[in-house]
Amino acid sequence: MNSQLLSKIKITTKFSFILVFFILSVCNSFSIFAQKKEFVVVLDAGHGGKDPGKIGYKKVREKDIALKIVLQIGKLLEKEKDIRVIYTRKTDVFIELKERGRIANKADADLFISIHCNGHYTQAYGTETWVLGTHANRQNFEVAKAENAVILLEDNYEVNYKGFDPNSPESIIGLTLLQEEYLDQSIQLASIIQEMLTNKLKRKNRGVKQAGFVVLHQTYMPSVLVETGFITNKSESAFLNSKKGQLQMSKFIFEGILKYKHQLELNTVEPDRVIVQKPKTTPQKKYKNVQFKVQIASGPRKLATKPYNFKGLKNIERIKIGKTYKYYIGSTSNYTKIKEILQLAKSKGYTSAFIVAFKNGKRISVTNVLKNRS
Repeated sequence: MNSQLLSKIKITTKFSFILVFFILSVCNSFSIFAQKKEFVVVLDAGHGGKDPGKIGYKKVREKDIALKIVLQIGKLLEKEKDIRVIYTRKTDVFIELKERGRIANKADADLFISIHCNGHYTQAYGTETWVLGTHANRQNFEVAKAENAVILLEDNYEVNYKGFDPNSPESIIGLTLLQEEYLDQSIQLASIIQEMLTNKLKRKNRGVKQAGFVVLHQTYMPSVLVETGFITNKSESAFLNSKKGQLQMSKFIFEGILKYKHQLELNTVEPDRVIVQKPKTTPQKKYKNVQFKVQIASGPRKLATKPYNFKGLKNIERIKIGKTYKYYIGSTSNYTKIKEILQLAKSKGYTSAFIVAFKNGKRISVTNVLKNRS
């Protein structure tokens, strides 16, 4: 074999190796890119350290029960392969409210769930789940005030919270609802958890409510505060302080989180989390008599539908439902088009925007539309 032929064989072999390596690298990169992103849940055990929270029957402390329930929820969630759990505390330590929110925001979490126990001078009992909002009545303000009072234990709280006074109704009302974009999703999560605790666990249903909790105000994702029960009630305190009660409470909050996550995936609220796959519908498919829109925000404030109020987005539609204003962009029967509008909204910073569907002016399930069950 002459030297010229041998040289050609070596070059060909080397090129083939490089080509195979390149193809494998690209395939591996695509596989990583196509993998489903982790669903991050931040679990917050209320109070801790020098802040015991409420003191209940037989000196039961809120901070202890909240921590035990949080650790149990986390243990269940950590068994799910696509869920990552982050704790604001795993031991009996004092964590400032601002720091709890910072932990969730730094993790770019999908959910923030804060666990607490209630207390009252009567034998009141039952569970209730809260989302952020200005207090609707004096009773709601008192609940928020009790939970917010922890900031008085923090160093330099006047600087951290810019003079926020937990004892002032004006301060509560003055909370800027940075979470307005996530309000619908927070209410959805709260409703699911509340349903689990009342229908499955058979606790008294005290409802889903809104109040100005500082710990919820600090976060930038769907967030809820669960009041698991009243430790001032003799029977409920015994239940919450028992291993069986804590396991059951944890189990159904865990199941509520999974149900919420499943609903998000079905309703394409966050399509960027879906594994890359071939579309089930043909491109540019239109749905007769159905109008798709992208909801970008909701809240109690009536905003002028001008681009300067919506990060430059034009043609914003405002609809009032009860006491809440919902803001939409786009109106089309073309599902491919509405997905493009969704991506536009997200690129402008509305990361929690999602697609909704209407038929004859009534909101319907996007999932049912795509399955032709509308």
